[in-house]
Amino acid sequence: MKKRYLLLAFVTSLALVSFTPPAERYFEIAKNLDIFASLFKEVNALYVDEVNPNQLMRVGIDAMLNSLDPYTNFISEDEVEDYRTLNTGQYGGIGALTRQIEHRTVVSMVYEAYPAYKNGLRVGDEIIKMNDIELSKLSQDEANQLMRGQVGTIVKLSVKRLSADKLIDLEFKREKIKVSNVPYFGMITTTVGYVQLSDFTPDAGQEIKNAVVSLREKGAKNIILDLRGNPGGLLLEAVNICNIFIPKGKKVVSTKGKVEDSNFVYETKFNPIDTEIPLVVLINRGSASASEIVAGTIQDYDRGIVIGEKSYGKGLVQVSRPLSYNSQVKITTAKYYTPSGRCIQVLDYGHRREDGSVGSIPDSLKREFKTSNGRTVYDGGGIEPDIKVLSMEVSSLTQALFLKGFIFDYANLYASKNVAIAKADQFKLTDFEYQEFVTWVKSKNFKYQSSLDVQLAALATNSKKERSYGDLKPQFEQIEQTLLENKKNEFITFKDQVKGILEQEIAARYYLEKGKAEVGFKSDADIKEAISLFAKPDQYAKILQNK
Repeated sequence: MKKRYLLLAFVTSLALVSFTPPAERYFEIAKNLDIFASLFKEVNALYVDEVNPNQLMRVGIDAMLNSLDPYTNFISEDEVEDYRTLNTGQYGGIGALTRQIEHRTVVSMVYEAYPAYKNGLRVGDEIIKMNDIELSKLSQDEANQLMRGQVGTIVKLSVKRLSADKLIDLEFKREKIKVSNVPYFGMITTTVGYVQLSDFTPDAGQEIKNAVVSLREKGAKNIILDLRGNPGGLLLEAVNICNIFIPKGKKVVSTKGKVEDSNFVYETKFNPIDTEIPLVVLINRGSASASEIVAGTIQDYDRGIVIGEKSYGKGLVQVSRPLSYNSQVKITTAKYYTPSGRCIQVLDYGHRREDGSVGSIPDSLKREFKTSNGRTVYDGGGIEPDIKVLSMEVSSLTQALFLKGFIFDYANLYASKNVAIAKADQFKLTDFEYQEFVTWVKSKNFKYQSSLDVQLAALATNSKKERSYGDLKPQFEQIEQTLLENKKNEFITFKDQVKGILEQEIAARYYLEKGKAEVGFKSDADIKEAISLFAKPDQYAKILQNK
């Protein structure tokens, strides 16, 4: 019954913020709510097995909202804290990141300013017990919930470390943890400053501003703003970040929705930090929402050059509304538009196909827009970079080595044998050291299925169903043998990729997040392209001036 009232409150809240519908619409809403409540009651009473009312209702709510778009979500009371963390970057904890490797919970990063690092927890540690509870018996979500808690409370960990003969007992007092939006900034050449932005939670604009000011003081004549893999966040922080590079009073983004209250125009409110310094914005397929607002605004005003891959294409705005019993709903209320007037939303959720699937906006319906200098840009397809740099796909070998923990464990082994390494930006494994890693992996009876292995197995299964496997068997065996031969050379074929990730993991043992970032610069194609472009100011200007 409580869930029925929750759903009723949800629909009522929608009605309150909508245009006044005709009387027939009110009737349809009331009728369908009554049908839903009656159906729920009968299923709960008569279904052959016992049903969980909470679970059954949650499936119904999720299915209803999923029919709209992936961003309109119900947030139950026990999920609100995680949602708040996602939007604020704050939580009560010790300042450590963990990941699950099979049934192990391992520490993948610790932050210097917080209890985890100060009290002795290190990257590479395996957490065996937390408050005397064995983590191997918990899911990753359960372990994460156990790690977090009220500020000021105590958490005790028993950790396994390769350099120790027995478990190490550590104790921490939880603090208010604020995850930085800028995990790294620094000089990557004598004249090029680099800023990585991972989120758009509160203070993102101020953190970017501080980074840019610091980099200019260190001699930066050019700035790289890295938005790759950034899923977005608070729209106002996107406006604040744009304000660092464009003048006061400039439109950054406008939003348009069904309800008048959803229609806004956001402009820069402050004097900028620097409107002249050459700027490159890096994006990829994981850059979405607020990231696309920043990249699109910089592009529309010809303030900088966008390098990388086409962005995700999320041009939708969400707001949160409170519901009964401390739950919430996050609703898509508007579309957003860059200064030139384009909406970069890729998928058209308002016009689903008969089978319920969603299609991309066709090229024939995409419209042309112009930047300040007259360059042509398009809507309906994400942010198209000014200079495309296609990233190398992560191989099945690399994925397996990472997910199965071989790279993580070998980094621990390497760190246990080496007291120190070169500075992060100079650290590099020798060919001999890489071969030692390969030999170690093979000694562990490492096996994995590539995407081709999976596809071939599925094809063989289907051919058996169609009774054609007998005729195709020689071809299948030949392909299997070819794949097997290719696997023997994969550690050579994908050496640069595997070696690069291993170097980052090792550097994290010595220099934490900063080291992991700096090691990756030397093999980063986007950064190399940006540095090369900065070295050719005439070409940089030519691109922006549309010549």
